[in-house]
Amino acid sequence: MNIQLEVLQKSRQLILELINDLTLEQIHTIPEGFTNNIAWNVAHLVVTQQLLHYKLSGLPCLIPEDLIENYRKGTKPEKSFTEEEFLEVKELLIGLPGTLKEDYAAGLFQNYTEYPTSTGYVLSSFEKAVAFNNLHEGIHLGVIMALKKLV
Repeated sequence: MNIQLEVLQKSRQLILELINDLTLEQIHTIPEGFTNNIAWNVAHLVVTQQLLHYKLSGLPCLIPEDLIENYRKGTKPEKSFTEEEFLEVKELLIGLPGTLKEDYAAGLFQNYTEYPTSTGYVLSSFEKAVAFNNLHEGIHLGVIMALKKLV
């Protein structure tokens, strides 16, 4: 499991390195042919990780409820972040994997509510959720790379 959690931390570092030099305007640009932007993808990763790991384990999420409502699966960019707001999202992006690792080591993840993903893969345990989330992160890393080339 530690390897999976390290993969999550590494993917988050890669995303941060990709976006750190972008302006607020660039991260909010939705290129032709896309339905979202870099800011949405980054916030969506933060939200999805929390829902898949904490909420489905019966634990409270460690992020604001409005972030969940605005960036969960099925949403689209509705508003823009200020510099301060996006800095907070980036801090969550980088910091939450470490908290997840600590919480796992402390034995917090004892229960899990089965969840069928949109890909048809059924998450039936915390461990499966971590592995699946890494796949999800990789998909969005690729989207962010494509978006960066166009903004």
